[in-house]
Amino acid sequence: MTASRSASVFINCPFDTRYQPIFDAVVFCVVACGFVPRCTLELTDAAEVRIDKIYGLIDQCNLSIHDVSRTEVADQPYQLPRFNMPLELGIFLGAKRFGGRSSQKRCLILDRAPYRYQRFISDIAGQDIRAHGNSPRLVIRRVRDWLQAAPGNAAILGGAAIWTRYRRFRQELPIIAQEANLDPEQLTFIDYHQLVISWLKEHR
Repeated sequence: MTASRSASVFINCPFDTRYQPIFDAVVFCVVACGFVPRCTLELTDAAEVRIDKIYGLIDQCNLSIHDVSRTEVADQPYQLPRFNMPLELGIFLGAKRFGGRSSQKRCLILDRAPYRYQRFISDIAGQDIRAHGNSPRLVIRRVRDWLQAAPGNAAILGGAAIWTRYRRFRQELPIIAQEANLDPEQLTFIDYHQLVISWLKEHR
């Protein structure tokens, strides 16, 4: 997937069925705003070490969205929290702080409720955290408003307009997926991304 650093948005979030409605809305919004969503789901080279893949993606993206709303215990037998999202956020902030050209990096940090993050990652208290309340509609507004302020960005649709388009896209997704010979229940990230791009081109 080829895109300039300034147009690439690294998405650091949970990848599970409960979070899927938020993730799908974020990806749609990023594309609707004229940017390119990137995440580890696009990487399929099993020979490459996962952390090196993450380093590479972060290096290729000046913009990044980090959702820390799902750090609670995930592995019931061992009662261990999920550290992946805070880890990748830390890598991104470190790259911005020490990385030369990476000093241009900007990020959006999301959580499901205001100030909840202070209980488990208080070191980012100086960051401007945005809450989405587990709402696809609200997360679209948060992401859109943040991307609107990206350096050199042209005017983009408002959050309400993007949400209206997204709802229509979701209604049509089963049909357009089948027309592309894809199972709408088994879409990969790359499948979904390409369907979003195609649909938005047809509905400018």
